[in-house]
Amino acid sequence: MAQAGKPETAEAPVSAPVPAKRKGKVLLIILLAVVFIFIIVATVFIVLLMTAKKGTGGNAAVPPPSAVSAQAFHTSTVDLNRPPVFVQLDPFTVNLRTEEGGDTHYLQTEIALRVNDQKTAEALKGWMPEIRNRINLVLTSKSLLDIQNDLSHEKIQSEILRGLNTLFGVPPPPPEVPMAQAPLGPIQGVLFSSFIVQ
Repeated sequence: MAQAGKPETAEAPVSAPVPAKRKGKVLLIILLAVVFIFIIVATVFIVLLMTAKKGTGGNAAVPPPSAVSAQAFHTSTVDLNRPPVFVQLDPFTVNLRTEEGGDTHYLQTEIALRVNDQKTAEALKGWMPEIRNRINLVLTSKSLLDIQNDLSHEKIQSEILRGLNTLFGVPPPPPEVPMAQAPLGPIQGVLFSSFIVQ
């Protein structure tokens, strides 16, 4: 009986640690595999995120205009079956740039932006402080003489349109290219509802 007890005690210590070592190695391998897969997934996610930001000029809220490049110009056509969407901005009242010794003049204007669809209009709401800032910079850079020019409204519209579309990653066309042939961006037109100088 004593001999039967010895083999039991001898076998128990030898057989118990072997499965524990194997189990530990298997868990370690599984853990390393999970960490490796996590690193790969995280890397792919970061690369996709960076690529998406580059494609939209750092803005994921406004979808990038389709097929826009420096060479891609369009002619303006109106599709009556698909009316545009307008984003009405709050009124602007700005001081015009004063000439030396001249009087101070104010410009009060209401502006609407023409966009392609309602989704773009909704996306622009998140960009409104930046949009208003860029428009203010254009308007306050003008003097009374700039405003009284026959083509002043078209020039200001063109300047605002170029500046806003540049904000959304559309490369600005050369100055000699008319806006009707400029790259199509999320903002397709700038319209003045009123334009009052005091």
